[in-house]
Amino acid sequence: TNKVELGTCVTDAVRRHPSNIALATVTLDRVSHGRGTLGIGAGEAQNIKEFKIQWDKPVTRFAEQLQVIKLLFESSPEHRVNFAGEFYQLEEACLQAKSVRKPHPPIYMAAGAPKTLALCGKYGDGWIPIGYTPELYAVHANAIKDSMRENGRDGKDFQYAVDIDVYFADDAEEAWVKMKNAVKVSLFKPEILKVHNIEDIQGFDFKKYFTEYSMSNQEWIVKMREAAQTIPDKVARSSIGMGTPDDIIPVFEKFMKAGVNHFIVRFWGSGYFGSLDKFASTIMPYFKEMDNPRK
Repeated sequence: TNKVELGTCVTDAVRRHPSNIALATVTLDRVSHGRGTLGIGAGEAQNIKEFKIQWDKPVTRFAEQLQVIKLLFESSPEHRVNFAGEFYQLEEACLQAKSVRKPHPPIYMAAGAPKTLALCGKYGDGWIPIGYTPELYAVHANAIKDSMRENGRDGKDFQYAVDIDVYFADDAEEAWVKMKNAVKVSLFKPEILKVHNIEDIQGFDFKKYFTEYSMSNQEWIVKMREAAQTIPDKVARSSIGMGTPDDIIPVFEKFMKAGVNHFIVRFWGSGYFGSLDKFASTIMPYFKEMDNPRK
């Protein structure tokens, strides 16, 4: 390929020092001739707890990680950088290699809570959430814009991405039966419940879910999957593209109205490359040719 961007969706800088993340991103950008990106988040217990990695103050750590990575992106042997944080320190540090893309590969941030959304508006070049409806997307996009204004950024080149599932199928109902459990689990977060006026799940502690949940804890997995099924089908289906191209296009339009300008597509069903070809031949031309998408 010559245009497709390559990057993580997403990694965290908890399990590796941010200097390693910065160097790996620059290396990817160089071997792809300027198409490297960095998708990064604060991390979550399910990917960290079993490795006994210290993870206190995750937002403070995340903020420092972003600062270190950006400093190193700007560094060179002739321009060494320093940083004195609570968790990370640099002293006359630099990367030997520079990225092809200028000023540096874009940083797409996973964010979904007030503090991380604020960090996204302060440090990010893009936002890369997963498990969103258009309604929640609009609310959180506005929070990022508020942070940008507070930090003196115009945001004109900011990429409002969304990670979206697409399943081409002649029978949308049959496809939904295959998808719905996974889709609802992806959406299961307190912000979705609040925006869509869904009652809180009695006996389910979201704080423990995000800070203590472990992939080896089957009890938590069962609780989460059962609780997620309380999300109404109508809400869950609004988050994905499913069915024929005529079914899928309006979903993309709703996300665009919510602020999306960058789609990251995950294809369901058999025949990945067939789905990719169908998307390129049916969905993409519609948005290229239509000045005003259907309402």
